[in-house]
This record gives sequence, structure tokens and C-alpha cells, in this order.
Amino acid sequence: MQANKLGKQVISPEGTLTILDNINLSVNKGESLAIVGVSGSGKSTLLGLLAGLDTPSSGTVILDGHDLSRLDEDGRAHIRSQSVGFIFQSFHLLPNMTALENVSLPFELLDRKDAELQAREHLQQVGLSHRLQHYPNQLSGGEQQRVAIARAFAGTPSILFADEPTGNLDQNTAQQIIELLFKLNRDNETTLIMVTHDMTIADHCERKVVMAGGELNES
Repeated sequence: MQANKLGKQVISPEGTLTILDNINLSVNKGESLAIVGVSGSGKSTLLGLLAGLDTPSSGTVILDGHDLSRLDEDGRAHIRSQSVGFIFQSFHLLPNMTALENVSLPFELLDRKDAELQAREHLQQVGLSHRLQHYPNQLSGGEQQRVAIARAFAGTPSILFADEPTGNLDQNTAQQIIELLFKLNRDNETTLIMVTHDMTIADHCERKVVMAGGELNES
């Protein structure tokens, strides 16, 4: 994937606020990249633009061969469903669905007839075959993030975006989640782009870039 001269500005009471300025970034297939920086530096904004969850004020994003600036929201949503997995810090599981139902949903949206079977296999991969019928509030934080990872890998995305995936977890659980994430990244040859403030986690990645003042620099 590639970002060219990417910019993001918003209007505030004080005037125009520049969040991202002239960002250029290229990530190879199967590569793992950490985006690091202090809070408020624009890391999550950049991740949202790269994933097509938000639109830039200027510049372009080429995601899996598609220029997102040429697509409307429906077009971007279609590309995300085909090519993108996303893991959030706060899990974003549907509370009224079991673990199995949460992971089955993206398969069902892809009209997969074997949605439940695929979901069971994905949950087994993340070590949760014994928690299929549990609801999110019946799972620990680490277990909820495992469900979120299983869901993110539904459809075998070519690119996985992770926004502070261990931010709500204790150190021991966070280490387990990171090991699992990188194992799935290697096994599936999935490009991994991760926002994190934890340099220990960032050091697991093949590359690091640093966000500061809305600008991006190679570490």
C-alpha cells in the first residue's frame, strides 16, 4: 500500500488545525510496520486514512491496488470487506452476540455458506474453541481481543491495521496477544500496520516510523 502527499486538516474554533502534513509512506506486501509517537501526534488519524475509514484533505492512498480517493464510501467499504482487517484498542465486539456470532458475521457479509465453520476454525486458531457461546461481557480483556483478532482475519485480509491492540491489557496478556498477532501475520503473509506507544511492541516489527507534529519520519 502507498500514501502520497497525504494531509488532514480540520476546522476548530481557533481556525484550521493541521493534523497530518504531506505524509508519504510505502509498505510492502507481508511487511510489518509500527507507527509510533506521543499521544495526539496523529497516529490514529493516519491509520484511519490508510484503512479508508476516513478521507484525507489532500493526497491519495493506494490500498491493495485501489485509489481510495476515487471511491465513495460504498466503494471504500467494499474494498475494506475484501482486503482489510482492523483491530481496535477497545475490541468493538457486538455485545449481544456470542464470540462465535461476532466472528461469523464478516463471513456472512461475504455470503459465505460455511460462515459458522470458518468462524469456529478462526476461534480455534486463537485458542478460544472453548468460549464459542460466551458473550463479550463473559470474557476477559485478553479473550475479547482474541475474538477481535479472529474476526479481523475473517476473509483472509491482505492488510491488517491494529490501533493500540494491547492498550487495555495487562503486560502479560499484552505479550500473549502480540505473539499471536505476529504469528497470524507470518502464517497468512498479511501486511501488518500497527499504531502503538509501546516501543517493545514496535521493536517486533520489521520497520518503525515516527509521527511528530503531523509529520512522519523513518525511525
